[in-house]
Amino acid sequence: MEMDSLRVESSLWIGNKRYRAFLSGWYFSWTEIDKTNREQKTMTERTNQARDYILKKDVTGFDGVICVGGDGMFSELLHGVIGRTQKEAGISEHEPTVMLQPCDLHIGIIPGGSTDCVCFTTIGINDPVTSTLHIIIGDSQPLDVCSVHYQSTLVRYSVSMVGYGFYGDVLAESERHRWMGPLRYDYSGCMVYLCNRSYPGLVQYLPADSHISSPRDNTRCLSGCRVCSESKERLFPHFESSSSLYSTNVSQYSSELEGEWVTVEGRFKCISLACISSSCPRSPKGLSPSAHLADGTADLILVRETNPLGFLTYLHRHTNTQDQFDLPFVEVHRVKAVRFSLPPGGEEEEEEEEEEGDREIQASAERVLEDPEKLSSSNAAGHSQQHLAGRKERGNVTTSRVKRRGFVCGPCCTKPRSISVWNCDGEILPHTEISCRVHGQLVRLFARGIEDSTI
Repeated sequence: MEMDSLRVESSLWIGNKRYRAFLSGWYFSWTEIDKTNREQKTMTERTNQARDYILKKDVTGFDGVICVGGDGMFSELLHGVIGRTQKEAGISEHEPTVMLQPCDLHIGIIPGGSTDCVCFTTIGINDPVTSTLHIIIGDSQPLDVCSVHYQSTLVRYSVSMVGYGFYGDVLAESERHRWMGPLRYDYSGCMVYLCNRSYPGLVQYLPADSHISSPRDNTRCLSGCRVCSESKERLFPHFESSSSLYSTNVSQYSSELEGEWVTVEGRFKCISLACISSSCPRSPKGLSPSAHLADGTADLILVRETNPLGFLTYLHRHTNTQDQFDLPFVEVHRVKAVRFSLPPGGEEEEEEEEEEGDREIQASAERVLEDPEKLSSSNAAGHSQQHLAGRKERGNVTTSRVKRRGFVCGPCCTKPRSISVWNCDGEILPHTEISCRVHGQLVRLFARGIEDSTI
């Protein structure tokens, strides 16, 4: 079809205003056609204002809500839409095993952020005009959502990434340099990398069916993806049509958490859980290139402790076409749920080792500073050569144990930490021991997936 013969006309609600959008050839326009019950557009001025607005606003008769912004603004709408849907369905979001009610209210994103990860992953480009056309046409793309719980309390929802270790440290470090603007992420990433930290952890995950798909199968989730389409019958076996799925309450409890859990323990540079590929202009293939948008699973990426050069290789492969999982210290699993906890006694032992090492080094330095001649005279007398040699050896071992965390000393590695923080879609979580669960096709976006020609 030639572009000159293309004519599209549609109506669009933005807030309480109705517009008619008209596209003919290369000409695009929209005009307001209903001026009754007018309201001023809502400009957010504080954190979570968009979420609170959606929770309280009467959205009867609306097909969706649209935001102009980045991933942070989308996250607020996501929490608002899911929250009001569960409240109307009488479902408690804080119950980790409950099956959440799919949302019938669509979410539209007109990109205006720094990375626009969700928009780039679901459309293939972070272009405002392209996103607007998908909204006007009324495209619909289901999307998986990961719920993060601490014990029996919902902490947050995530669609792109939940990361511990390196990604958590970068976010925490960047918060101390907000005055730098977007440059703070590059600066913080460099500083955290130089610290070369790793953290102990106990990871438990519920593996997905490896016969359906795999994170190493070198496939991409494109528009009309077969895996996502077939997953709808598996995720919602009791519904025959999409209309009944998004208008009828689903079963309260899910059988998705049934199965044998796998446990992995060790020291990790970073732990990541990605519901989608999390691609962006800087990383066109994303954190997990073969992740699907709506198959009810997520990819768990475990990067074990390694040397700085090896970890740099892993990070660099996110920017090119090389397989970032083809490294001996990296493993990836397609999962339905994940639990993370600290090893028994791991945190206490780590802190005790650091404190003991600091005390020995400080005490040794103080003795030398107080009476430097005493040390030389005792050496000359020869009556404590063996004791001093043993103490020196222990001091070297202790110093090595404390300093091995960072191969370059910098402002952010002066105080080694035994635990990291979780980065959940750009927000720091207040808890370390969390559980995550994937809810398949929980929300729907005004999108159609990535077209084959846009890759």
